[in-house]
Amino acid sequence: MRSNKAKGADGERLAQTYLVKQGLRILSKNFTTDIGEIDLIATDETTLIFVEVKTRFNTDYGYPAEAVDFRKQKKISLVASQYIKKFGLYDVEARFDVVEVYLSDLSINHIVNAFDGCLNY
Repeated sequence: MRSNKAKGADGERLAQTYLVKQGLRILSKNFTTDIGEIDLIATDETTLIFVEVKTRFNTDYGYPAEAVDFRKQKKISLVASQYIKKFGLYDVEARFDVVEVYLSDLSINHIVNAFDGCLNY
């Protein structure tokens, strides 16, 4: 059985390929601060898109997006705020997506604007 870290890395690669095929440009992978990490940061040239990737083999333990609870959303928002501050992107529209990756059949469910972030910079 593969480790969760390897499973997550596979999911992030599949999600990245999917997002690029959808016309997004990837700005950063695994952007990390002392607070946490954002899996992928992308743009469609008008919007900054913070992407949380959740990878599962199946839905036996629920849908992957259910793991992005309020606590996780708050952490992602704080890291996103640090990214915006670091690069001075205060006037750019931002959104928070979740990409569910199912390794059993390599399918992807992209949830656009999955939650409202609490940006604070």
